[in-house]
Amino acid sequence: MTFNTATALRRVGAAAGLLAALLLAGCATVAHPDPRDPWESYNRAMTSFNDGVDKAVIKPVATVYKEVLPSPVRTGVGNFFGNLGDVWSFVNNVLQAKPEGALNSFWRVVVNTTIGIGGLFDPATEMHLVRHREDFGQTLGYWGADSGPYLVLPLLGPSTLRDTIALPVDYLGRPQGQINDVPVRNSLTVLEAVDTRARLLGVEQLLNQAALDPYSFQRDAFLQKRRNDVRDGEPVDEERYDLDEPPASAPPATPAQ
Repeated sequence: MTFNTATALRRVGAAAGLLAALLLAGCATVAHPDPRDPWESYNRAMTSFNDGVDKAVIKPVATVYKEVLPSPVRTGVGNFFGNLGDVWSFVNNVLQAKPEGALNSFWRVVVNTTIGIGGLFDPATEMHLVRHREDFGQTLGYWGADSGPYLVLPLLGPSTLRDTIALPVDYLGRPQGQINDVPVRNSLTVLEAVDTRARLLGVEQLLNQAALDPYSFQRDAFLQKRRNDVRDGEPVDEERYDLDEPPASAPPATPAQ
């Protein structure tokens, strides 16, 4: 498969040209807004924009990446970034006073960086050192910060107000954020994004087939996952109101007109 750069750039231009129209359309009010998603009209417009950029550029690049690189190489790339992520998970486990998660993350980094040759291999998993993924958004949630409204970010996709505020800390706190060489740092960021997208190829087809409204399905799944991430699967505290938990009487979301 060949990747036509000129065609991709034209598609990006078209998607960017539509962004203003989509955002204007997003100003339309939603008949029955979900209390977790007060900016639903904007979020739907941004989701459409992100989908356009994905189809024009990101997905084709990820497809070529998956077709060109052998599976063992892609596995090594994923392991490498997973090892870097474990460093930041260790920090956030410490900040959340989770000794088991902190110890597992610490030893995962030690084992995979040494025996795993810089993180290209993952012997820590074979040694039953369980990965405890944690980020600064989860740390804020652990210490009581509510998620805030659902928010779709340009290119980055689903988020919440809390997680968006945490993004700069997550970016600077990870090992990649400490690299002073800007081209190297940016190259690693792009490679990680492409590798992640390559592992998700085909998901959008399943999403469209599984849901009458893919936007609502994606939003609800994301919010549920983040809620579980913060609470480590523990039951909801019913006495505490959180935007993650809409009232039982909340009407279903309606697509913007």
